[in-house]
Amino acid sequence: MVLEYQVAPAGASYKASFKVGHGCGASPTRQVVVDIPAGMRGARPMPKAGWTLDVQRDKLAQPYTSHGRSVTEDVVRITWTARTPDDMLASAHYDEFVLVAQAPEQAGTVYWPVRQVCVEGRNDWVEVPQAGQKLSDLKSPAAALEILPTGGAAAHNH
Repeated sequence: MVLEYQVAPAGASYKASFKVGHGCGASPTRQVVVDIPAGMRGARPMPKAGWTLDVQRDKLAQPYTSHGRSVTEDVVRITWTARTPDDMLASAHYDEFVLVAQAPEQAGTVYWPVRQVCVEGRNDWVEVPQAGQKLSDLKSPAAALEILPTGGAAAHNH
């Protein structure tokens, strides 16, 4: 499971597009569950035809201010579930599951644990590298997003 765009400027609006390139062996994907990393704010999913959405919110340990108001709870998990077997993503096909959120103000790497649930089996893309490890060292790495400091070339948009 990878993100289409793997870098974002700190504090910017970010479109997370999770690319699903296969099922579980030959089994089709029936559900995709994305955990929103700490620091990502105001996540909103893009609906998909034939799929239901479940957006789970929870209280924040650290409230933040957005548009002049205090935000004390935020989205922590988004789940897309196929409505019928015909709506499932066949293993031979490709699709994307998309959401938008505001990137953290702090530069660094955030990891997006993603669970791909198939009719038979599942892929849990949830591993985070420890000190000295690279994503490529992991069997089922979480999707990684590098947050860049503001003010650099990456923050210059047209």
